Amino acid sequence: MNPLIQLKVTRLLLIILTLLCIGLLPGAQAVVPPPDGGYPNLTTAEGTKALQNLTTGVGNTGLGWSSLFSDMTGSFNTGVGAATLVLNTGDSNTATGTGALFLNTAGFQNTAHGAFALLHNDSGSDNTAIGFQALSQNISGANNTATGVNALGSNTTGSGNTANGLGALIFNTQGGSNTAVGVGALLQNTTNSDNTAVGALALGNNTGSANTAVGSGALTNNTGAIQNTAVGFQALTNTTVGFNNTAIGTVALLGNGTGQNNTAIGAGALASNTAGSSNTAIGLNAGSSATTGDNNVYIGKDLFGLAGESNACYIASIFNQVSSSGVQVLINASNKLGTSASSKRFKEDIKAMDDASEGLYALKPVTFRYKKQIDPAGAGQFGLVAEDVEKVNPDLIVRDKEGNPYSVRYDQVNAMLLNEFLKQHKVFVEEHCKLEKLEGTVASLVATVKEQASQIQKVSAELEASKPAPQVVKNP
Repeated sequence: MNPLIQLKVTRLLLIILTLLCIGLLPGAQAVVPPPDGGYPNLTTAEGTKALQNLTTGVGNTGLGWSSLFSDMTGSFNTGVGAATLVLNTGDSNTATGTGALFLNTAGFQNTAHGAFALLHNDSGSDNTAIGFQALSQNISGANNTATGVNALGSNTTGSGNTANGLGALIFNTQGGSNTAVGVGALLQNTTNSDNTAVGALALGNNTGSANTAVGSGALTNNTGAIQNTAVGFQALTNTTVGFNNTAIGTVALLGNGTGQNNTAIGAGALASNTAGSSNTAIGLNAGSSATTGDNNVYIGKDLFGLAGESNACYIASIFNQVSSSGVQVLINASNKLGTSASSKRFKEDIKAMDDASEGLYALKPVTFRYKKQIDPAGAGQFGLVAEDVEKVNPDLIVRDKEGNPYSVRYDQVNAMLLNEFLKQHKVFVEEHCKLEKLEGTVASLVATVKEQASQIQKVSAELEASKPAPQVVKNP
């Protein structure tokens, strides 16, 4: 016996046994007058030409003009309404409403509730359509669910779609694995797949793929953009062909048209961005003034940014905050943040600096002003020129990604200054000790000289005292 027929017989026997058990229940009584339309194989038919050609099919119910008219071997189908399932040959379909599943032939396990729901379905299976003309154009698409007037109304071969809401996915024809919940969600989508839209007119004009929009008007003007995520009222609403954008928050990335790889989290974040790419904004109105710049980072509330700037980074809640202890934060050419470490457990080949710091004497400190695009105020600055320092000691400069001189390692210069200071201090101490010894020697010499002078004076006095008194000689 054919396995399919055997399965049908088995299922029929189970149903018959169940019904017999119900009939044998105590007190079970036949209705008076008895119902009409009872046919073999659990078949019920009411209406002109309803189930007229049935042969071996079991468990079918046809109520209405030509309902299940062509069914011969199909089983477990239910058609309620004029011309429901009129060409059907498949199994386990349910159609309620005039013309529901009208052209279905081999499709199975479809459910259509509403006038002309799944009207043109031919071989598509496992579809559910609830609402006037829901999935009405579907031919071979499978595993679709449409709830709402005209939901998925144009779908022909697309599969795995879910549409809930008036006109949701109404123009979709071949696109698959789309989900639309809300009035007009994914309204214009035709052949694109893997989109999710939740909210009125979310992704309403979409022709791209792999987009997710949650919120009224989210990504509503998207045309060819792919792989965007928008969560919030009108988030990414004007994006047309930009891709890989993520917007979470009311009007986040509102004005974005062609920008790509942007991430905006917070109401109004990157709201003015039009063509800028690879920007990240987190916080209320973060980066909301940025327009066309790239590679910017805004973290914090109301960090508006500047129109057209690129490669800028703004982080709130740092300036004017005092940290009484800790270490400085550094950044390298790869944009990695970190701190310097001084513990010996991080070091090797440790030895005294000695004369290695004498290169300092060849450095040329300068005064300067930054260019206007860097510092519009033009404040006076003091420092060194990296290219000049490189000629003295290449290890004292910081290089950019291209290997060009970028800045000076002033912390290393400070260490060298300390070494030179200590060396000079040592010389000063040594010279001071020598001076103290010299002063002692001089003092001793002075004392000796004073003592000798005293003795000389004493001898001189004695000599004076021992001299005979002067005598007067008379001339004759």
